[in-house]
Amino acid sequence: MEKSKVYFTKKITPENLVRIYQVLERKLTGRVAVKISTGEPGGHNFLQPCLIAPLTKSLNGTIVECCTAYGGRRLDPAEHWKAIEEHGFKDIAPCDIMDEFGDMEIPVEGGFHLKRNIVGAHLADYDSVLILSHFKGHAMGGFGGALKNMSIGIASTRGKANIHTAAVTTDYKILFNNLPLQDHFLESMADACKSVMYYVGREKILYISVANNLSIDCDCDSNPHDPEMADLGIYASADPVALDQACYDAVINADDPGKASLIERMDSLHGIHKVEAACELGLGSRDYEIVYID
Repeated sequence: MEKSKVYFTKKITPENLVRIYQVLERKLTGRVAVKISTGEPGGHNFLQPCLIAPLTKSLNGTIVECCTAYGGRRLDPAEHWKAIEEHGFKDIAPCDIMDEFGDMEIPVEGGFHLKRNIVGAHLADYDSVLILSHFKGHAMGGFGGALKNMSIGIASTRGKANIHTAAVTTDYKILFNNLPLQDHFLESMADACKSVMYYVGREKILYISVANNLSIDCDCDSNPHDPEMADLGIYASADPVALDQACYDAVINADDPGKASLIERMDSLHGIHKVEAACELGLGSRDYEIVYID
């Protein structure tokens, strides 16, 4: 079987973000959703507007997000809008909180734990999606990349609770009292990814991950740990499984003593299992080749 292509540039610039999109095998058309994390106020590692603006504008894209499932400012849509504005995203593109006015269920066929995924209702308004992710650590998932951004990121508040608890509850208020086995949570993320890929259409989603500001903590953290290792670069693929695997491998293989804490965060939470699970569901391949564009 042919290996999936993962494109790479070491130089993290707005120009190279546009360029790496241009070398992907296909293009996004129609109304394009650009799914990012807008970042919890207090945090500062999220992808900056000045970095993503040229690519977003070239796609005539809309920056999309959903509300969180914890007690930060982005749980409430009104406060989430304020955070989006404070972080500068409204200055570069139209923005949309996809679950501001409700959510919708989409089916999970043949998943590990979920029978349904609950996503922002506005997902129905878009023809194609760019999953534009900041690769970094994560306090619950080990690391966050394309698969996390597509699953938890597109899920509504109720959907996030559903994923985090492996379908036990959709009530975020009791989420942390119903946490499942770690692998079941990670498998539920893969289930959610499968539903989004099949709802939108596999050929209508592309994936770019920027491996910079490599904190052990997610952009959902209002007080993230400072990064201890150097930036790695920009990775892109039509295959989210290969992309997350490549970013994980890049951290593992980096010639950087500062990588130790991030590796410990990723592996102590078995973060790679979300990639294993997504591969088992047929969402992509863990075998890849790096294509250098520099």
